[in-house]
Amino acid sequence: MLGDNADKLEFLRRLGENLVRSQVQCLAWAIMSNHYHLLIRVCAKPLAKLIAPLLGGYAGYYNRSHQRSGYVFQNRYKSILVDEESYLLELIRYIHLNPMRAKILSALEELDKYPWTGHAGLVNKTGASVACHR
Repeated sequence: MLGDNADKLEFLRRLGENLVRSQVQCLAWAIMSNHYHLLIRVCAKPLAKLIAPLLGGYAGYYNRSHQRSGYVFQNRYKSILVDEESYLLELIRYIHLNPMRAKILSALEELDKYPWTGHAGLVNKTGASVACHR
């Protein structure tokens, strides 16, 4: 769960640390209250080198912070191979527009200032988005 702002900031902090450690790039991201979307460009290291410490570390943080135990995210992460530029661009749009589809934001202009996607970083606005780019 990524319910409150402190939880989302902690997830982003851990994501940034693990991106550097695993030497992969995050091309797009969105954090929702109950799930996340990451578009990751991997290199020689497997994706699990990023995801396992990110989700395991975050689960430990979340469970301690909220006095609970057990799984934080319901299912195992899903990964798909993106091998066409047109699909890559569509996926970036899909991820960054997720808050609008969920009706968290009502206008596209709000996305420029929304701190829980990488969109602001792509359009040169400030926000948490810079934490995920190397």
